[in-house]
Amino acid sequence: MSDLFESAGLSGDAPRPLADRLRPKTLQAVVGQDHLVGPDGTLSRMLSAKRLSSIILWGPPGVGKTTIARLLAAETDLEFEAISAIFSGVKDLRAAFDRAEARRKMGKGTLLFVDEIHRFNRAQQDGFLPFVESGVVTLVGATTENPSFELNGALLSRCQVMVLKRLEEAGLELLLTRAEASEGRRLPVTKDARQMILQMSDGDGRYLLNLAEQAFAMMGEPGLLSPDDLAKSLSKRAAAYDKDREEHYNLISALHKSVRGSDPDAALYWFARMLEGGEDPLFLARRLIRMASEDIGLADPTALMIAGEAARTYERLGSPEGELALAHCVIHLATAPKSNAAYVAYKAARRAAAETGSLMPPKHILNAPTAMMKDQGYGSGYQYDHDVEGGVSGQDYFPDGLKRPVFYDPKGQGREAPIAEKLKQLAALRKSRRDG
Repeated sequence: MSDLFESAGLSGDAPRPLADRLRPKTLQAVVGQDHLVGPDGTLSRMLSAKRLSSIILWGPPGVGKTTIARLLAAETDLEFEAISAIFSGVKDLRAAFDRAEARRKMGKGTLLFVDEIHRFNRAQQDGFLPFVESGVVTLVGATTENPSFELNGALLSRCQVMVLKRLEEAGLELLLTRAEASEGRRLPVTKDARQMILQMSDGDGRYLLNLAEQAFAMMGEPGLLSPDDLAKSLSKRAAAYDKDREEHYNLISALHKSVRGSDPDAALYWFARMLEGGEDPLFLARRLIRMASEDIGLADPTALMIAGEAARTYERLGSPEGELALAHCVIHLATAPKSNAAYVAYKAARRAAAETGSLMPPKHILNAPTAMMKDQGYGSGYQYDHDVEGGVSGQDYFPDGLKRPVFYDPKGQGREAPIAEKLKQLAALRKSRRDG
């Protein structure tokens, strides 16, 4: 098998999809990846130096990973051999390496293209190492997942990771123009419907050409297809989102940082993106509770209550009614005053507790239920705060010998402003009573 399309039966006289017919014949014709294949691109410089190393092409679907691999083989006069990690196992890998070793003995090199390489497990990935290291194959792996998460370190250290970008509107429009040239006619759609196709493709060139092919097959002239016509016949692709992989963490990070940055519009956008991608709303509810504690804290104590109530509301109502309560919470958190003082104080207290975990409380704040404990000084000198003027005795409650730390330092935002003022007064009181 030398080509993924041959393996799918798309060879010879078989009908070929528009996306395959328009596959670029040169690296310069690849759309949207000038940082790799442009005049000063990384791959262009590598080819100019005649030093093609093993590489990992990381990028979203439909941006040219397979095409670039095939063209690299042509540019370097290497035999192109392709396997897919979805359909291949150890036996297929072994056979591919055997063929590559046989070619090498005949003076011919092999570019081994591995699609979805992240789907091979760690042991299978280790199987590549001796053949990559010895030069039996030049490996070009393609993945839609973050290589630093999905590929083992030994393989990554032998490959150069190159990032492909999702196609922007100018690149997508160029692909539509090429499709029209190939078909010998304009796409039979109105201006608004053409824009709709660009938006539906979501940066995926292959998906764009599949949509265009469907539109060419639909009735168009003399009446051009409208957005409503397309909506009835073309299926919208699912949002690019995987609930247990990198995109999941990317989007929840975007939501969290938008809330922290007090941008309710951006926060609502990422919240909606995750819902559209099929995220569990209860996961989002839990994260909103975390944001209320971490980034708002005592600057707005109602934030935590609203987050908790939004989660309970969703549990009672479910989708879609309960999602409105979560959106309500997103807006409240994003517009609330911010303070991470409680979060910072908690972490500092945990560190101090870990470092001084054997220190006992001072005896004056220990209960003395027995005569022996009273003789030992338990409870001696304790002042009952409610009996003291102002309700604060100013006593030290830290272990003896521990220099008094400050964990909680209010930022002065929202409700923390009066708290900060009160803590200053209490600190002065403690100092005066200690010195007195």
